[in-house]
Amino acid sequence: MFRIHALDVSVVNKIAAGEVIERPANVVKELLENSLDALATRIEVDLEAGGGELIRIVDDGEGIHPDDLLLAVTAHATSKIATADDLFRVQTMGFRGEALASIAEVSRLRIRSRPPDAANGFEIASEFGQIASPQPCGCPVGTQIEVRQLFANTPVRRKFLKSIGTEFAHITEHFTRIALAQPRLHLVLRHNGKVVFELPGTPQLLDRIRLLFGNELADNLIPVESESQGVRMWGYVAHPSASKSTRKSQHLFLNGRWIQDRSLQHALTEAYRGLLMIGRQPISFLFLEVPAEIVDVNVHPTKSEVRFTDGQALFRQLLSMLRTKFLSLNFESTMHLPSNGGFSAAGAGPRPRGFELHPWSPPTASTEDGSPSSNSLWGNVPRLPAELPRFGEAESQPVSDESEISNLKSQISDPAADLASFTISSAPAESPNGDAAETQASRVSHGTGHVQLRAMQIRDTYIVVETDEGLTLIDQHALHERIVYEYLRPRVLNNAVESQRMLVPETVELTPKEMALLLEYADVLNQLGLGVQEFGRQTVLVDRYPVMLKKANLPQLVRDLAEQLDQPEKPPDRRDLLDSLLHMMSCKAAIKAGQRLSPEEIDSLLAQRHLIDDAHHCPHGRPTALVLTENELERQFGRLG
Repeated sequence: MFRIHALDVSVVNKIAAGEVIERPANVVKELLENSLDALATRIEVDLEAGGGELIRIVDDGEGIHPDDLLLAVTAHATSKIATADDLFRVQTMGFRGEALASIAEVSRLRIRSRPPDAANGFEIASEFGQIASPQPCGCPVGTQIEVRQLFANTPVRRKFLKSIGTEFAHITEHFTRIALAQPRLHLVLRHNGKVVFELPGTPQLLDRIRLLFGNELADNLIPVESESQGVRMWGYVAHPSASKSTRKSQHLFLNGRWIQDRSLQHALTEAYRGLLMIGRQPISFLFLEVPAEIVDVNVHPTKSEVRFTDGQALFRQLLSMLRTKFLSLNFESTMHLPSNGGFSAAGAGPRPRGFELHPWSPPTASTEDGSPSSNSLWGNVPRLPAELPRFGEAESQPVSDESEISNLKSQISDPAADLASFTISSAPAESPNGDAAETQASRVSHGTGHVQLRAMQIRDTYIVVETDEGLTLIDQHALHERIVYEYLRPRVLNNAVESQRMLVPETVELTPKEMALLLEYADVLNQLGLGVQEFGRQTVLVDRYPVMLKKANLPQLVRDLAEQLDQPEKPPDRRDLLDSLLHMMSCKAAIKAGQRLSPEEIDSLLAQRHLIDDAHHCPHGRPTALVLTENELERQFGRLG
């Protein structure tokens, strides 16, 4: 029979450390919040080896009284609350009294502190929970905390730390949240002696956003503000043209504290409904100022989740604020032609003062002399060999026999096969007399037979093909995505991706976290044909790209790749990671829904359908085609008795 007994203090602190201190980033977060509670105006953070070897935080705050130094590293000792009722009106960042005691238990900790009215400072040291008596020392006003060899006495915990780049990326994420919540604070972040961020204090949040995320995003932000029943909401949301594939760029702050709240995130999503493509998420920097008594911040040990007394009221206020603002604007979805000849989404330049709301339609590309051009969004993708119909011919010719199909397959899978552009025009082709040529109907050779069958594009998204069985409805994007994926995958796995070195490399501005992840997985990106290297603070240099993505928006592609690499819960297997990035790149390279195709382009797409192993599903598993048989048609029209 097991007997109940009190746990040793050291064990209690280690348990607490497991809840509060999962990785170096949690240490940085807790110590930064302590500095904020001490009313610091300048905080410097120094790291070594992603925080695993050293975390040093120096502030100019009020300091710690010498008599309180021992209590500071004692569990559940705090200056921020006194009674249980105080938990329901917390106005400080920290209050639980667990952080320093937990950190002291799993590291070599040293604290030096001096209040403004003291002639000298005092320091206290802890060796994995063994705390020495405070000693006098010389130090400036404020507090300096050093955390060395985190988890060195708990090797199992240390083994679960990720790479230096990944751990540093998590630290920059917490640092960025503090920097956004406190723009008046002067913040410095260094890693291995190198300055990553030097952020002077500013009264303007937009200036801080510009330093952290770059001019491109800052120029596409929309200010919002609302006040109702003592609750104030304000901040910035991004123009719909600037969006992300995940919610990680949705920054929400409650009384200066970064939080996560599903209800408020849902309100944000609802406000953008109809303005964003499916699968894209809005970007936001939103601040809530509410009375302390209507929110419970003591829900989670890390204090990232909260509970509101009336969450529905906040949901309605946020949704109303955003929709009201959006109704006052005219959004315009336009395309810009960057210097590399490809199109990129609107928002790459300064945001115009007004936006016009209208359905999106593909722009008409033109050459220098004004004639129509076939340049497209995705650039070079597999084209068909000469035996198949060429663009511009009046009518496609049928493929003669099985041997020709076999021959085509061998050519298309050859790594040395010609990768000339398979381009889709942005506008209907024109006949010699100036009238729009037939662009939505085409006679194609289907399969291996000799009978020419008819195909027609619907809504610039689907292709209807007449077959011997009835009708086949094809999703042009899903089919082309599968074609590109099957073309690219064996080349990636065999390190045979055709890539083009750039005469003038392109610079891409990133967040420190994005940059750290890209550089960490640079070898994986290289296998995909993308060359990325460090180029100054918050900037990477792209000097090589896959030929297939010649016309892609490289900066956006690089940022999307960084988002794909950010998987904090589970480090991706190399093969899984390659496959995930292949899915994304295939989607980027494929023709899009809403893109008008010429008859020749429809012919070429349908011909390639028979050169791949699985033409029935896109790489994400969605069907590429639906079949409606002649029997089903007759049954629906009552022709069958």
